[in-house]
Amino acid sequence: MSQHRTSGDGTGDDRASHALPEYAERVLDVAELIPPGRVMTYGDVAEWLDEGGPRQVGRVMSLYGAAVPWWRVVRADGALLPGHELRALDQYRAEGTPLREASRGAEGHLPRLDMKRARWDGVAVDGGADRDRGGGAHN
Repeated sequence: MSQHRTSGDGTGDDRASHALPEYAERVLDVAELIPPGRVMTYGDVAEWLDEGGPRQVGRVMSLYGAAVPWWRVVRADGALLPGHELRALDQYRAEGTPLREASRGAEGHLPRLDMKRARWDGVAVDGGADRDRGGGAHN
C-alpha cells in the first residue's frame, strides 16, 4: 500500500522532494484503508498503529493528509473539520457517510457525523481483518 509519498501539497512546495517520516507513511496508509462511507477517529488510527496518539495523528493529517481521503479521519465528537466543513460534507454525502442533522441552534447549522454508524472498526468490508497492514491491536 505504501507508495513512497512525498511531503508537500502538490503546489510546487520545495519540500515535495523529501521522503515522508515513517510514522506519517503509516498514518496515511491507515487512512487509505478506511472504506468510503466510514470514518476512524485520530485516536482510532493511533490505536490501530499502537503508536502515538490523537494529536500526533492529527499533526500528520494536517501536514500530509491531502494525499489521502483526509475526510475519513475525524474528531471523536463527529464535528466536521474546522475550515474544511463544506469540502468534507460534500465527500460524506457523495460516499453515503451517516450524518446527524444539526439542530437549529448549532453554529452554521452543519450536520455532524453519526459516529455510532460511521465509525469503522478496521474489519475489511469482505469480513476479513486488515490487521496485517497496521501495527497494534484495534478493538
